[in-house]
Amino acid sequence: MTGPIILGIDTSGHHCAVGVLSADGHITARHENMSKGQAERLLPLTQEVLDQSGHTWSDLAALAVGVGPGNFTGIRIAVSTIRGLSLGLGVPAIGISSFELRQISDGPVYLPAPRNHRYQQLFKDGQPQGPAIHEAIAQGAPPVDPVPVDDIAHALLQVAAHRLPFHDAAAPVPHYVKPPDAAPARHAAPTILP
Repeated sequence: MTGPIILGIDTSGHHCAVGVLSADGHITARHENMSKGQAERLLPLTQEVLDQSGHTWSDLAALAVGVGPGNFTGIRIAVSTIRGLSLGLGVPAIGISSFELRQISDGPVYLPAPRNHRYQQLFKDGQPQGPAIHEAIAQGAPPVDPVPVDDIAHALLQVAAHRLPFHDAAAPVPHYVKPPDAAPARHAAPTILP
């Protein structure tokens, strides 16, 4: 059995996760916990995983990226990297939400959000139903559904391999459930003199 060789990356949390799905179905994956520094570490780690898997950039048939929700900067790092690689290598890129990585059966999937909130996405027949919701965690609410960091690359590649035959060629975009907490400045910027 042979299939496409797929590279997947995720930096949507305090980690850098990279994996390669080989043609025989074997996954080579690594993750590193980090609260910052993903931008500097992502491509060197990707090259290490490619080397470990025995593949080169030219072997890749598709790319996958975790699009969040999650850490705003981390999501942008991974998505922009994969979009650039997709353009340079001439291969499709598939964006996969953090909800899809955790979806096991029909019903809601919960993700942790800042300030005692959570994100919720409802699934039916394996497909998201409506927009994701940002809500306060009520007393007695079901727990969030974290995926261990070392399993994120595996889950990402498995979802990507399933979705690749149906991929619509749209470039991945960050999945934000709520607007950023930062607000625009209230006062006009100062005039810069020549």
